[in-house]
Amino acid sequence: MRGTEQQRFMELVGTARDFCRLIDRLPRDSDWLSPLFRLLPRLHADVVALADPGGGEIVCENADLDERFALFSQLHARLGEQDVYWLEFDHPEDAQGDGEHRTGSLADDLTDIYFELKRGLQLLDAAGPDAVAHLWEVGFNRHWGQHLVDAERHLYTLRVNQQLS
Repeated sequence: MRGTEQQRFMELVGTARDFCRLIDRLPRDSDWLSPLFRLLPRLHADVVALADPGGGEIVCENADLDERFALFSQLHARLGEQDVYWLEFDHPEDAQGDGEHRTGSLADDLTDIYFELKRGLQLLDAAGPDAVAHLWEVGFNRHWGQHLVDAERHLYTLRVNQQLS
């Protein structure tokens, strides 16, 4: 990476650390949705500005599904009714007012983003910035980018409906 790319990458690393710290502090922080609302657009801008240096795939280690489920469960419980939201392909008329057919989950979005970013942060020293930049770019395009957009959209909806704590 050259100067400007290195600086952009380091900004993304800083934002990724901020995001992971916010999620890690969740049990202690009462006001976390407002900071999250401000942080996600920064994360989005940082990852989009990143130039993928290319490279090979980093071999996936076995995902700790228990750890993922534990975080998801914690987030889901903390969010309560603020967790689920309608996705564009959901059919609200089928729900008969019960809201049970909403398929979007902010807890799921945040869990996937967290583990993608955490993995890159953990690999940074061993694999180097080019490999992590490539990992995040590919992961963003294939998977967690959609989670990020959905989370931003849902938090925006909560904010305009004055449900953001």
